[in-house]
Amino acid sequence: MKIFAGVLAGLGLVAMWLRRTLLVVTVDGVSMQPTFADGERVLVRKGKPVRHGDVVVLEPPLDPRGSHLPSGPGADGRYWNLKRAVALAGDPVPPGIAGSEGHATVPAGMLVVLGDNPDSVDSKQRGFYPADQVLGVVSRRITGR
Repeated sequence: MKIFAGVLAGLGLVAMWLRRTLLVVTVDGVSMQPTFADGERVLVRKGKPVRHGDVVVLEPPLDPRGSHLPSGPGADGRYWNLKRAVALAGDPVPPGIAGSEGHATVPAGMLVVLGDNPDSVDSKQRGFYPADQVLGVVSRRITGR
């Protein structure tokens, strides 16, 4: 009986850890096509350090009109984007990034992110994204196209 209770307690701890570190996100929109299609689901690992080329889920900065457009808020009332991290703090600023005038490198605490779709709304229009607004890094696709 004690072994069974210990196993149940251990499984409970594993379940709590998984809820804190993993999240399933449904892709909404076409900004990451062809890599991820609208409606696909991806597994996101929270708290994982962002590396070059990682696809991340993050809250966008406000655009110049003070809005998170074009997409609406998620179930938690926040706005989330799925984008690829192309430059981290201290990296050279890629060409064509909004608001980057006077910055040779990405400022501390910021990221440059781009959608894989050339028509994506990303750092080209919104500039630097705050690194502390990263929810997590996409680990893998969990549904097919």
